[in-house]
Amino acid sequence: MKKLMMAAALAAGTAGMAQADGHANDVTLQLQWVTQAQFAGYYVALEKGFYEEEGLNVTILPGGPDIAPPQVLAGGGADVMLNWMPSALAAREKGLPVVNIAQPFKTSGLMLTCWKDTGITGPQDFKGKTIGVWFFGNEYPFLSWMSQEGISTDGGEDGVTVLKQGFNVDPLLQRQADCISTMTYNEYGQVLDAGVSEDELVTFKYEEQGVATLEDGIYALEENLQDPVFVDKMVRFVRASMKGWKDAEANPQEAAEIVLDYDETGAQTEAHQVRMMGEIAKLTAGSNGSLDEADFQRTVDTLLAGGSDPVITAQPDGAWTSVITDQALN
Repeated sequence: MKKLMMAAALAAGTAGMAQADGHANDVTLQLQWVTQAQFAGYYVALEKGFYEEEGLNVTILPGGPDIAPPQVLAGGGADVMLNWMPSALAAREKGLPVVNIAQPFKTSGLMLTCWKDTGITGPQDFKGKTIGVWFFGNEYPFLSWMSQEGISTDGGEDGVTVLKQGFNVDPLLQRQADCISTMTYNEYGQVLDAGVSEDELVTFKYEEQGVATLEDGIYALEENLQDPVFVDKMVRFVRASMKGWKDAEANPQEAAEIVLDYDETGAQTEAHQVRMMGEIAKLTAGSNGSLDEADFQRTVDTLLAGGSDPVITAQPDGAWTSVITDQALN
């Protein structure tokens, strides 16, 4: 952290150098998933020239099922990535020194959506049931939750059978699972679009279960944060990104349309993206981009409470810094 503070102190004196060096103004952002309103703030900042106003040339790389943002970051394919904190902290403990430099999402959109006719009314009713869970780093909040509930994830009458869920809602619709993982802003709406009534469902938001963990933070490599030129670039990037997020919150329809313009696949619909943006705005509301230390510790405590197989085994040191946001928001 001391090195980060030194870098920050030097950053103010390097602005001229940054402007002289083209690479000091190039930023590549790796998204966690495909182009959609979940990332609207960055696309709004790009479209409305907020990055350009900061002298930045920003490239946004969409994610996908075969793209692991930590690997892209580690390989030098991006300057910054978006990641859920459980995945980032797990990667850090395994040796990839990623650092949270900003936290645009204040609350979690993760939940389980279950068929009501299964008789599930609370977590203890999960026993003997099959539950769809996303992996590739997204499984950690669920595994921690089940550990805290004392429920095995090895199947059987007293445990849950974990179905490795693809990034769709088919396991629920086809009755392959009693519950599936959904986001408030995405898959839950897909279930409803498939003709299922809300009255047929029961949902469990991680936020309401006390096991919510931080999502969609901005991460960079620790070694890069020791470079004052890079720090200066990140300050400008975060400042412009948060301007984009607040604009997206205030103008959800316009933000959704901007996202659609950047979706090269053409797979998204306007109705879905507008609905998604409305839900995303609830998650970014109240955040100015800085990480709340209490939210960080809540995430850490949830992950440490993993019984015999915790997500992380020790309190992380140096996993986040306020250096960037302190300057960006000043």
